[in-house]
Amino acid sequence: MSDPDTSEPAVPRLLEVIARLRGEGGCPWDREQTLVTLKRYLIEESYELLDAIESGDPARHCEELGDVLLQVVLQAQIRKEEGAFSFQDVAAALTDKLIRRHPHVFGDVKVSSSAEVLRNWDQIKSAEKKVDEAALLGGLPRHLPALQKAERVQSRVARVGFDWEKVQDVVTKVEEELREVKDELAGTDRARLAEELGDLLFSVVNLCRFVAIHPEDALAKTTAKFSARFGEVERRVRQQGRQLKDCSLAELDALWEQTKRRPDAP
Repeated sequence: MSDPDTSEPAVPRLLEVIARLRGEGGCPWDREQTLVTLKRYLIEESYELLDAIESGDPARHCEELGDVLLQVVLQAQIRKEEGAFSFQDVAAALTDKLIRRHPHVFGDVKVSSSAEVLRNWDQIKSAEKKVDEAALLGGLPRHLPALQKAERVQSRVARVGFDWEKVQDVVTKVEEELREVKDELAGTDRARLAEELGDLLFSVVNLCRFVAIHPEDALAKTTAKFSARFGEVERRVRQQGRQLKDCSLAELDALWEQTKRRPDAP
């Protein structure tokens, strides 16, 4: 990828462009944006960045990283206009934090594993924020997706030793929660059934974490696989001049099994 046709450093140039877009005589849309209106764009751009990473296309990855950076710079510019802080303050604070939380790189602390790095990170973070052990699970984003939040909670408590000893114990817990779900299915208490299903999901996430498989990624891949297979079923139905609603469940099941048996099936 070629450099832009300018001798100016890229970051100062970007900050100048954003300031002009937000300034008098700038872009009406950019000038109207607030921290609240920008929230949705940060989330959307983050998901587009994830798609770009999975695509394996470096050019697309670079572009989407830029779109996420735009959101950071825009928010920093708004805060600068308020007199709160600037992009330089954001960069400086991040740099200082990285140095503080990596004493094994920038100091004389010795570590033997990444797990020890994470434990040190948590200890330093707790000291910085002046929280005690009771706040171990504090600070997790309220809007974090439930699946990801479950994994983060489990990972944090595992770092202080609150964890299963072996994988079979986790499997046993999953089986126990599944039995409890089955028991509730025979009843009429919907709230209780929802609670037990939540327990089952939580235990499955724990199993994923224990064997070092990210549950969000695993579920995303399975969903993509299901979608691709069902798309093929739909294509075959249309080849017959029919629509999905015209097919019986038995017919759809048969097409599904045929799709799964294809050598090139996802």
